[in-house]
Amino acid sequence: MRWVMHAKIHKATVTEANLDYVGSITIDEALLEKTGIWPGEKVQVVDNTNGARLETYVIPGARDSGIICMNGAAAHLVHAGDEIIIIAYELRDEPLSNPRAILVDKENRFVQYL
Repeated sequence: MRWVMHAKIHKATVTEANLDYVGSITIDEALLEKTGIWPGEKVQVVDNTNGARLETYVIPGARDSGIICMNGAAAHLVHAGDEIIIIAYELRDEPLSNPRAILVDKENRFVQYL
């Protein structure tokens, strides 16, 4: 069994960073549906702006809002305005032929499948 990427949101822009939250990343529900990422699923967040990497879990944000909010301690590492990649992995015994990776624009609107 190996960990393989099953979903990715590429070039997302962090819209908020909220230190006063227990933890997690809030992601627009429409983007979760496009990628197949589940609420509560563990994801890796890679910050293209400052190089930070972290793992957290997903909570759904308002549909079509474009929200990408870092919550809790992660807000010390990833800030509003940063460009990030959100990656979800799954444990498999065979390669995954069609991971659902999407590209979004500066307002976190779906642009295309990668």
